Amino acid sequence: MKKIGILTSGGDAPGMNAHIRAVVRAALAKGLEVVGIIGGFSGMIEGDFIKLARKETANIIGRGGTILKTSRSKEFMMAGGRAAAAERVKEAGIDGLIACGGNGTFHGAHALWLEHHIPIVGTPGTIDNDLYGTHYTIGYDTAINTASEAIDRIRDTADSHGRVFIVEVMGRHAGFIAMDVGIACGAEYVAIPETVTNLDILYQRILKQGKTRRTIIIVGEGDEYGGAAKIASMMKEQYDIDAKYTILGHIQRGGSPTVRDRVLASHLGVAAVEALINGKTDIMVGRQDHDIAYTPLEETWTRQKPIWGYMMELAEILA
Repeated sequence: MKKIGILTSGGDAPGMNAHIRAVVRAALAKGLEVVGIIGGFSGMIEGDFIKLARKETANIIGRGGTILKTSRSKEFMMAGGRAAAAERVKEAGIDGLIACGGNGTFHGAHALWLEHHIPIVGTPGTIDNDLYGTHYTIGYDTAINTASEAIDRIRDTADSHGRVFIVEVMGRHAGFIAMDVGIACGAEYVAIPETVTNLDILYQRILKQGKTRRTIIIVGEGDEYGGAAKIASMMKEQYDIDAKYTILGHIQRGGSPTVRDRVLASHLGVAAVEALINGKTDIMVGRQDHDIAYTPLEETWTRQKPIWGYMMELAEILA
C-alpha cells in the first residue's frame, strides 16, 4: 500500500478536521501518500481529489466542520455511481480508503468493498453516537457540550418567567444526546426514541413545580410523538399547559471540537491508517474504553447500540 484516500461523508461532526490531520500525519510517518476526496462520495464520482500533506492540514485541529467538505450522494446509492467512483479511485492509484461518517457513509463503504474490492476502513464521525462497536463517536462530546450550554441559557429564562420549556436536540434514531444533556442540565423529563413517552407523567412533574411551573423538558428529535413542537401542542390540547419549545438543530454540529473529541479523532485516525496497512478492510475502527476495536461495517448499523440502562435510571431518579 503506497497511496490512501480519505473522505468525510454525511453530516459533519466537530473533530473531523482533527481526524483528517491525524490520518495525514500517521500516513506520512509510514511513508504513504494521502489523497483528500472533496465532497464525500460525490467527489469520488467526480474525481475531485487533492494531495494532502502537513502544509494542507496545518492549524486545522481546532476547527469545526471539515476541510474536505461533505455531502449525501444520491448517485452513489446507485450501482452505476459506485462503479464510476471505483474507476476514479483506481485511476488515481489509490490503494485504500478511510471513510469518516455515520450510518449512511458505512452503507456506501460496505457496498464499495463488496462490489469493487477496494480496501476501505470506516471511522465513526457523527454527533448522534448511534454506531454499534464504539463507545463514543467523533463529534458527540462537542455536541452535548454545545447543547448543554444552550439549555443552561434557556433554563435562566424558564426560571425568570416560570415557564415550561421543551427543548429538542438531535438524534433521529438514538437518544444519547438527549439523555446526557437531560441529566447534565437538570431536566424534569427526557423523551427519547428508545422509550415510550408518557405525557401524564410529564404533566405530573410540571405540577410538582408549583405555581411557577418552571420546567425543562428534553426531547430527542426521533421521539415517537414527533419532536418538541408536537409535544408542546399536545400539552396545550390535553392539559392546558402553555409550553415554549426550542429546536437546537444544526447548532449542535458546529463549533470548535472539545479536547475529548480532538483526542478521539486523532486516536482513530492513526488506528485507521494502521488498519489499512495491516490488511484490514470493510471494518469500522472504534474505541471501547481505551482500546481500539474493529467492527464489521455491516454490524455497525444492523446491531443496535443500546442506551446504558443506568443512565435512564439516573434520569428518573434526578427528575
